[in-house]
Amino acid sequence: MWRSIASNALTLFIVILIAVAALVAWGRNEFFAAGPLQKPICLEVERGATLSAVSRTLEQRGAITDARIFRIGAEYADRADDLKFGSYTVPAGASMSQVLEAITAGGRSTCGRDLNFRIGISKADVVLSELDLATNAYSEVARFDAGATPLPPEYLEVSDDPALVFRITVAEGVTSWQIVDALKKADFLQGALETVPPEGSLAPGGYEVERGTQRAALIASMTAKQEAILAQAWETRAADLPYDTPEEALIMASIIEKETGIAEERGRVASVFINRLRQGMRLQTDPTVIYGITKGEGVLGRGLRQSELRRETPYNTYVIDGLPPTPIANPGAEAIKAAMNPDETDYLFFVADGSGGHAFAATLEEHNRNVAAWRKIEAAQGVTEESGVQGE
Repeated sequence: MWRSIASNALTLFIVILIAVAALVAWGRNEFFAAGPLQKPICLEVERGATLSAVSRTLEQRGAITDARIFRIGAEYADRADDLKFGSYTVPAGASMSQVLEAITAGGRSTCGRDLNFRIGISKADVVLSELDLATNAYSEVARFDAGATPLPPEYLEVSDDPALVFRITVAEGVTSWQIVDALKKADFLQGALETVPPEGSLAPGGYEVERGTQRAALIASMTAKQEAILAQAWETRAADLPYDTPEEALIMASIIEKETGIAEERGRVASVFINRLRQGMRLQTDPTVIYGITKGEGVLGRGLRQSELRRETPYNTYVIDGLPPTPIANPGAEAIKAAMNPDETDYLFFVADGSGGHAFAATLEEHNRNVAAWRKIEAAQGVTEESGVQGE
């Protein structure tokens, strides 16, 4: 009798094990199999949302077949507590595993509305966009100047939407004053900025923020990022550069940034200035003269006058030897890299070539031919005041 009971119990145990194994296999298959979505959707994960609430929403919207399997899979993957606030695209046919990755991986939101507060060289503006899930491309909803009044209705309608993504994009070559002036006009930020950070100390680039972010905290993030970029570049710098500190390299990087917007030219521009420093030649670069006039508070808005090119200021590199006393803008990472690792050339001169780039020369004779060609272009454009050029 006891032998029969034991045998039946063992059989039942084996059946249960097989059933559990089959259930686990089925659940795993469901978790990794293609999902039921026929079209992509935009899923909004609210701040403080729970995995249980999000899984129910996904099931209700037809993105997953079973909220319980989704939650168990998240627990098993140790991702149940990793939900990230934001708006995320769930593609058609996405598996539960892929959905979980999308809402826990972090990074910027991938759908919904996007507000980009852009700080540029000549102005700051705001672009409000919305993702078209059919094309997976953002379309512009509204564009307006920073600080505009009244604010456009398209912005007012969505400004309090918790799913609205706020981004601040800082262009390479803007000054610290321009950044502070623009941030004061961002109505979604809070807190005062009493001082302008040192020139060159803020890293250009993109920053995703939340409504109510403190302006001072954002400036601190920009500062920390620039410090890290500068320190890393200094560690990997070329040998025998004609400056002794990272701060001097940052000054050079800011000049490179203002002289060219063409990525492949940065190394050559850097080589010209470094070759000139090594030979005791003056840098003779217009952007430093302009900074001495504007102090970085906006753009000059006109050509330089010959009297300004001759006037002695700490930033007039046609008059002073060596580098100016401070950076003249906030350079990006690539300009900093160029200052630390310039191209190996024998160039000593460059001048605009009329195409947006520059013509480089190793001798004054060659440079004078390039200058003559540029003067013809200026004359054809109706320029009455000649810009400064190296060698004059």
